[in-house]
Amino acid sequence: MTNALELHDITKTYGEGDNMITALASATLAVASDEMIALIGPSGSGKTTLLSIAGGLLSPSSGQVIVGGKDISHASPSELTEVRRSTVGFVFQSVNLVPFLTARENLLLVDELRGSRGKQSRDRADRLLDELGLAKRLNNLPSQLSGGERQRVAIGRALMNEPALVLFDEPTSALDTHLGEQVMELIQSEVKGRGTAAIIITHDRRMTHWCDRTVTILDGHLQTDELATAG
Repeated sequence: MTNALELHDITKTYGEGDNMITALASATLAVASDEMIALIGPSGSGKTTLLSIAGGLLSPSSGQVIVGGKDISHASPSELTEVRRSTVGFVFQSVNLVPFLTARENLLLVDELRGSRGKQSRDRADRLLDELGLAKRLNNLPSQLSGGERQRVAIGRALMNEPALVLFDEPTSALDTHLGEQVMELIQSEVKGRGTAAIIITHDRRMTHWCDRTVTILDGHLQTDELATAG
């Protein structure tokens, strides 16, 4: 079975000479097609850089990146855009919903950007929102939704393109413990139910038990994996 993600000896540097900063140092990681990984590390440790490279938002300085069986290490900007449209889903810390679009329209925007629209797209958006407990909120704007509801819309949007890999940047950081547990349970249910892989950046070790394993990063170096007890 093809891994959803493979990073081989990935290095990412900025600047030159004495001013060079190493954000990632020889990072190697494989994520199975149905695996959930928690990525833990302090601010500035390289978590977001790793996530950005895995999702085709950044290119590595050296090393090999394989997403969904495709080597994107030296992909052009247009090729990376297509990877993000077709293979990867993102849930950002700030959610980033379009404020003037309804919950349903925020999901439909994913297909519209791919040049796809119509009844099939609408049915998929409605089905996802129903699974996420938002069937009665699909016509609400983000400002009319709670923080937890906005997070669920963002999860639905990330799943809209049926990705091989979903990347979450601190999905519970703005939520209290109870809501955070609900969101993590929902993420696990949706990801595992679809055989999709996920990497979840989190500062909160209380949330890692929902994942299959935990990977720690420090000063750009990946540490030994820790098995997690799934919730």
